[in-house]
Amino acid sequence: MTSTLRRRPSQRRSAERVERMLDECATLLEEVGYDGLTTKEVARRAEVPIGTFYQFFPDKQGLVRALAMRNLDRFLVRVTDRIAAAEPAHWSQLSDLAIDEFVAMKRTTPGFAVVDFGEVLPSPGGPALQGTNHMLDSALENSAVVAQRLRALVAGLHDKPAGEGLDLALRVAVEAADAVLKLAFRTHPQGDAALIAECKQLVRRYLAEYLSAARPDAP
Repeated sequence: MTSTLRRRPSQRRSAERVERMLDECATLLEEVGYDGLTTKEVARRAEVPIGTFYQFFPDKQGLVRALAMRNLDRFLVRVTDRIAAAEPAHWSQLSDLAIDEFVAMKRTTPGFAVVDFGEVLPSPGGPALQGTNHMLDSALENSAVVAQRLRALVAGLHDKPAGEGLDLALRVAVEAADAVLKLAFRTHPQGDAALIAECKQLVRRYLAEYLSAARPDAP
């Protein structure tokens, strides 16, 4: 998250202010959407001077970019915690856990239905606002950044590297899962259960060739 800020908060009080502003941003996205979001209202609700807001964020887009990065960080922590608790015996369970956590955040995390990992969705399931596919990185699309972070997670769970082509395969899997899950949330406000199940099956079958040799140690 801090890499998306104009400056890094050096004191606990400043860090708390940044977190409050991100929290209020998420709540306002839930209430009024991206178009209704204003820097002035975020600052008012977070009880910080507007000048303090601009010390850390250049504008509304910068604020949303920081929220998207925080969302991604928290998603990866949640997935990691779920994996540690579940101790999956096969890699295919990892993709199911990741999809489950994404769906759970869509359902319960304030603002996540509007901005998850960068794209701004004016309505559930998209389409995304033009130009928001590079919110996490100016050179890479959001899906490429997500795939890179998931690649690092997969690498940390296995003693030996997966087969060649995994980086591209994860990028394709992320894109495919994103499209199907958008459809699921267009179909039903809480995500259509049948489409979510199909998404899991699609990702498992596609990644089987690349991850079949890379599985966690069975207990």
